[in-house]
Amino acid sequence: MVDYHASNSQASSGGPAVYMDPREQENDWDRDLLLDPAWEKQQRKTFTAWCNSHLRKAGTQIENIEEDFRDGLKLMLLLEVISGERLPKPERGKMRVHKINNVNKALDYIASKGVKLVSIGAEEIVDGNAKMTLGMIWTIILRFAIQDISVEETSAKEGLLLWCQRKTAPYKNVNVQNFHISWKDGLAFNALIHRHRPELIDYDKLRKDDPLTNLNNAFEVAEKYLDIPKMMDAEDIVGTLRPDEKAIMTYVSCFYHAFSGAQKAETAANRICKVLAVNQENEHLMEDYEKLASDLLDWIRRTIPWLENRAPEKTMAEMQQKLEDFRGYRRVHKPPKVQEKCQLEINFNTLQTKLRLSNRPAFMPSEGRMVSDINGAWHNLEGAEKGYEEWMLNEIRRLERLDHLAEKFRQKATIHESWTDGKEAMLTQKDYETASLSEVRALLRKHEAFESDLAAHQDRVEQIAAIAQELNELDYYDSPSVNARCQKICEQWDALGSLTQSRRESLERTEKQLESIDELYLEYAKRAAPFNNWMEGAMEDLQDMFIVHNIEEIQGLITAHEQFKSTLPEANKEREAIQAIQAEVQKIAQYNGIKLSGGNPYTTITPKTIDNKWDKVEQLVPQRDQALQEELAKQQSNDHLRRKFATQANIVGPWIQTKMEEIGRISIEMNGTLEDQLVNLREYEQSIIEYKPNIDQLEGDHQLIQEALIFDNKYTAYTMEHLRVGWEQLLTTIARTINEIENQILTRDAKGISQEQLHEYRTSFNHFDKDHSGGLMAEEFKACLISLGYDVENNKTGDAEFARIMGIVDPNNSGVVTFQAFIDFMSRETTDTDTADQVIASFKILAADKNFIMAEELRRELPPDQAEYCIARMAPYSGPDAKPGALDYMSFSTALYGESDL
Repeated sequence: MVDYHASNSQASSGGPAVYMDPREQENDWDRDLLLDPAWEKQQRKTFTAWCNSHLRKAGTQIENIEEDFRDGLKLMLLLEVISGERLPKPERGKMRVHKINNVNKALDYIASKGVKLVSIGAEEIVDGNAKMTLGMIWTIILRFAIQDISVEETSAKEGLLLWCQRKTAPYKNVNVQNFHISWKDGLAFNALIHRHRPELIDYDKLRKDDPLTNLNNAFEVAEKYLDIPKMMDAEDIVGTLRPDEKAIMTYVSCFYHAFSGAQKAETAANRICKVLAVNQENEHLMEDYEKLASDLLDWIRRTIPWLENRAPEKTMAEMQQKLEDFRGYRRVHKPPKVQEKCQLEINFNTLQTKLRLSNRPAFMPSEGRMVSDINGAWHNLEGAEKGYEEWMLNEIRRLERLDHLAEKFRQKATIHESWTDGKEAMLTQKDYETASLSEVRALLRKHEAFESDLAAHQDRVEQIAAIAQELNELDYYDSPSVNARCQKICEQWDALGSLTQSRRESLERTEKQLESIDELYLEYAKRAAPFNNWMEGAMEDLQDMFIVHNIEEIQGLITAHEQFKSTLPEANKEREAIQAIQAEVQKIAQYNGIKLSGGNPYTTITPKTIDNKWDKVEQLVPQRDQALQEELAKQQSNDHLRRKFATQANIVGPWIQTKMEEIGRISIEMNGTLEDQLVNLREYEQSIIEYKPNIDQLEGDHQLIQEALIFDNKYTAYTMEHLRVGWEQLLTTIARTINEIENQILTRDAKGISQEQLHEYRTSFNHFDKDHSGGLMAEEFKACLISLGYDVENNKTGDAEFARIMGIVDPNNSGVVTFQAFIDFMSRETTDTDTADQVIASFKILAADKNFIMAEELRRELPPDQAEYCIARMAPYSGPDAKPGALDYMSFSTALYGESDL
């Protein structure tokens, strides 16, 4: 046990001892203070003033500290005033026993507060023992004025000293190291007042070499403005080598309690400012998210109708311009939006992490602006994009086919119209009416040849009609003119058929009158007509337009052409045979002296015509050879483009897949600290970004392929669309992984989680994440919790606890617990956060215990922007004690933690 006096003092004085609170044992109290008359004088004045500062609240006071407490009445009254509690009813008798009983009641009450008094009894107090009375009062001061003072978990004396040091630290010539000589010059007292009430002290005018003036100034200001009675005389302090420590402590404690309200208000204001700053920052992040989400969704809504517009163009050039506009969209307009979408998801995850760390509700974006809504809209955009590109390519194929068919129609129609020119006039002439028999027979044979020629042209007419029909089916823009021309050809053809039949009938009626015919001419005519038709067909085929899409198709045309060339020798023999017939005619006529009048009466096909057409065929053959070889070179070039694209695509595609797998593996592995992982991931991200030129090269190759109108590639399974999506997913995935690590660092630092704890959490999580998906199913998560010591076994208590935890980590009942939700839960279980009740308590301090707060009080205690923030959002107070202008801080504090739209 520790005595009130040191053992040597007790031996020398024979006086009783006082047992001090164990929390004060560490302080080096000087037990001989009462032996020094100067110190005893200071204690008498200080303790008396301290007692009177409380007794005056009960309308009384003491004059002599050892005399006025002897009957125990004022002693009991003092304890009731300073504790706010009622003591047992005192005895009013004047006898010594009554006084002893009253003092014992006071001492018993002191003992009930955890203070043990040793070697001090009621008799010493009743007898007026000054030393014991001062010791008892000091014990009361320690218990009720000093003991509860604690700064940073220090003991009472150290806490009070630390408070003084902090408050006076900015002041020159002040260095508080103790409760005696550090206060002799009076500057420390003045500094304490100036720190809290600067308008009361002109500190700059004080001089260290004038302690009397300094002390008197502080004591007078404290008594006049702070309601702290003067407890010591300046002369006693200055005139003593070392002022009494207990007296100084008692006096300083009064200053502490006078300013403690301001201290509490400052602490409360700091807490509120912190909470409001967090809320303001979160609101700003929410507004940024809403704007970015709205802008992105607006862009998608504007873009999709453009991509869904399937209005076809009439010409190939117009469709090519559409395709070029689409390439510009892919190359210029879309990539920034991909980055915006990725950044939006990162901002959303970061905001949710900050809200969890500040114990705020999760952010729920406005309707239609959820991340899932944006992903859905983006999916629709990519679907429209894919459909638009496929439609354009099909349209280009259709227009290419239409241009080819239209030109083919014009060529065949022109050839046919050239052949039919004058045929109606020929079929309607009446030349046979005045002709001889031989001439009639000649006319008949000529007509037979014409019929053969007409039949030979039937295929061409059918081809012309078939092409026109196909142009109509493919919605050719100039179909009306094609139809009109085709209709005219068909009507003319029908007319020729009718006229041909009529002329044959007329010739046959006259044939009986005609008996001679030149068989040789007839044979010539019969053989020349099909040969002439063959040559015309050959010339038409040699000039026929063609369209191919690959090497195999052009090689098929080359093979067919080679087969045609192989028939030319046999055709030439037929030509020579026909020409030999004409030569034989001339020979016979010359031999028989026959004078031929005009040409062959059975045909208009002369030997010169046959030779000219044969020459034309021979000219067209090498031209066709050249055209086919040029197309072969083009298809070989296209095949080179296919191979070039495929070679690069077959490298880029697996590279992207490999990187995606590596990122997935990195996200579940634990190599080094989070900062190390973040550095490694950012280096990894940079290596991916540096791969971008390969993607750009591939885009360039793909554009060359599209410009060449190449629509297939048998050398690779990768399309540019697949590779674009893969590349965008790769960039998004590495950015999300980096963001997850940043959020883990944010959580760790905010919650004070050690690297070892985080490592333990990650190890446990990965152990049960068997499929490396980055999430735990409910049963996997339960096993993880059990491994960490949580009692969630399958029983009534364990099931209830597990249900509670799942409600925290999986509020949307998705059935999957992410690692971020897991560490949020673990940090919440092991750390403290500010709550609505704490904020309400802080506001209550600022409001001086009222149930409402006034605007001027907020402006006085808080920074201007945060004060106005509160005023604008607090509802008027409507309680029974309401007054004009009163604000409801309780509902406001609750809303900070319960409403996501605040």
